Amino acid sequence: MKRHAPPYVYRRTAKGRTYWYYERGGVRVPMPPPDHPDFPEKYALARRGTPLKPAPNRRTFRRLIEDYRASARWAKLAPRTRRDYERVLLWAIDRIGELDPAKMERRHVLRARDENRDRMRFANYIVQVLSVLFEQAIDQGWMTHNPARGIPMLKKKGDGPHRPWPQDKLEAFAAAAEPDTIARTAMELCIGTGQRIGDVLKMRWSDIRDGGIEVRQGKTGSRLWIPFTPRLAAYLARLPRRGMTIVCGRDGRPVTYHYAAAEIRRIRDRIGALDYTIHGWRYTAAAELAAAGCSDDEIQAITGHKALAMVAKYAGPSRQEARARAAQARRSGRKGGA
Repeated sequence: MKRHAPPYVYRRTAKGRTYWYYERGGVRVPMPPPDHPDFPEKYALARRGTPLKPAPNRRTFRRLIEDYRASARWAKLAPRTRRDYERVLLWAIDRIGELDPAKMERRHVLRARDENRDRMRFANYIVQVLSVLFEQAIDQGWMTHNPARGIPMLKKKGDGPHRPWPQDKLEAFAAAAEPDTIARTAMELCIGTGQRIGDVLKMRWSDIRDGGIEVRQGKTGSRLWIPFTPRLAAYLARLPRRGMTIVCGRDGRPVTYHYAAAEIRRIRDRIGALDYTIHGWRYTAAAELAAAGCSDDEIQAITGHKALAMVAKYAGPSRQEARARAAQARRSGRKGGA
């Protein structure tokens, strides 16, 4: 296909917006469109290798984002998280790139979130990524507070808080979602392996070995091998292998998160379980492990949480309930013997 831009100039599209960059030798420089009056000068500077960034003493979001992309914070992010963050970074460069981060107030962050509420996931990422950028600015001595800290995320009905599913809702879901459907297979894998829905949708038949499945977690980068529960092993043994991924459409193709979530929500709505989330299945797995008497280390080996504090958060309510039942049983036994 014939190029309509000068050498090393590329067009990128994100969320319906078009961005132009000069890219050469691993360096990416934001550019105006080729038909912009300033393009010839900036293109010439880019070809000569002259930096096209604000003056060093000027503190802007554009410069802060450049610093963030070169920081340890950015380097440790998983590829999937980088892709999600990059969409917001491009938005920030376009909308607030030349503004001073230190002059941004909480009300400005709230306005940015609410102006994008029709794209709820993106709106919430704006708050999250701006908070990270403000922390970067604090570390660099640009500001002393984080105006995005504590701003709540937008939620749809049924989006939280996450908690384990009760047994009657699990049984109702299994009864309403036929075997060999996207919703049912996703549920069985989420609960049976304790993994996030994003990782479940990427699971392949070729990942199965020795009665379990190998997982590379998208969020943490951790590599795990998860043995199957008897229930999950029996379910998978009856499941047709239509495509590379275990969860797939009738045509054998992988499905996106949004498509799977819509299928699952349809069942949740039908059985009156909108108060219980997809991520709640991960809580369910941790709760079942805790109820079985597993230690934090054993639960962590399944869920892949980096911090034991998160394991305690997931498993805590189930442990409290088990201990409360045991305590009341002892209490009742003592009364009965009195």
